[in-house]
Amino acid sequence: MPKKKILLLTTGGTIASHKTEYGLAPALTAEEILDFLPSMSSICHLEARNLFSIDSTNMTSAHWMQIAGAIEESFSGYDGFVILHGTDTMAYTAAALSYLIQNSPKPIVLTGSQRPLEMEISDARMNLRDSIVYALDEASVGVSVVFGGKVIAGTRAKKVKTMSYNAFASINYPELAVMRDEHLVRYIEQKPFCEPLAFYHELNSRVFLLKLTPGMSPLILKDIFSQYDGIIVESFGVGGIPDSLIHEFVRLMKEYGTGKAVVMTTQVTYEGSNIGVYEVGKRVQEQFPLLEAYDMNLEAVFTKLMWILGQKPAGFEEVRNLFYKTINYDFFM
Repeated sequence: MPKKKILLLTTGGTIASHKTEYGLAPALTAEEILDFLPSMSSICHLEARNLFSIDSTNMTSAHWMQIAGAIEESFSGYDGFVILHGTDTMAYTAAALSYLIQNSPKPIVLTGSQRPLEMEISDARMNLRDSIVYALDEASVGVSVVFGGKVIAGTRAKKVKTMSYNAFASINYPELAVMRDEHLVRYIEQKPFCEPLAFYHELNSRVFLLKLTPGMSPLILKDIFSQYDGIIVESFGVGGIPDSLIHEFVRLMKEYGTGKAVVMTTQVTYEGSNIGVYEVGKRVQEQFPLLEAYDMNLEAVFTKLMWILGQKPAGFEEVRNLFYKTINYDFFM
C-alpha cells in the first residue's frame, strides 16, 4: 500500500518561534520544521508549506479564510492536513475551520506547542508526531485539535492553561481519542457524514462579545447594537440580563427588530447555559427572539455566528435553524 501524503501548513506560533531580545517570535520556516521530523519519512510522505508567520494573538478571520483556502486548493492532492498554530487562539481557528470546511472525509488537524520546537525540552515534537499519526489513521476525518496526547473536536477545544503541556480541554463533550505512546485509542466512533464535503467562503466579522460585569452601564449598548450584526451576551451562571441593562436592552431589540442575531451564553466554562431557570433570564427569553448557546463553547458560538451571518440568512428563523444544526459535535441540546 502506498504511503499517505500529509501536508503541513505553518502559521507561526510558539512551535515555530526563536528567542529574541524582545521575547519569543515566530521564525522557523516550513522547511526547517521538516528537518525536525526525519523519522516521519518512514511512515508517510510529508510536505510543508508556509502560509504566514505570526503570533496567534494577531490571528483574524482573514487568516482563517487563507487557511481554509489553502486546504481547499490542495484537497485532492493529500490524504490529510496538519496546521501548526499558536496556542492562544488555536481554539477559535479550529472552530472557524469546522464551519468553513464541513463534512471533510480527510483529517484537518491543528496543533502547536507551549515551548518552541528548537528547544531541547519541549512538547512540540510529541504534538507534531501525535498529529501526524492521527492524520494517518483511516478513521480520522473532520477538524480536530491534537495536543498534549488528546484529540479534541474542533468545536470543543479550549485553552485552559497558559503554560502547562496539557493546555487544552474538551468542553462539555468527551475527547474523541487519546494518544498513548504513538498508539491511537478512540473514545468516540466517527459515524459517516450524512452530507457531502462543503467549503464556505464568507464570514461576517461584525460579531461582538459582550461580557457582563456587575453594575455595567447600559450606555455602551447603543454603540454595540448600531455597529454589529451579531451580539453574544456572556452572562453570569446559567444566564440572564441584570436590572441595570434590561430596559435599554429591550428598547434596542425592539428598535432593531430581528435584524440583530443575539445569543445568550455563560461565563462559566462547564455545563452550559439555561436562561429559563431564573427570572432574570426568563424575562429576556419571553420578550424577544434570541438564541441560547446551551453547552456550546464560546469559540464555537463566536465563529458559528460569523459563519451563519456570512451566508446572508433571510431572517431570524433561518439563523435559528443554522445555529441549532449540529456541526462537528458543536451542539447537543
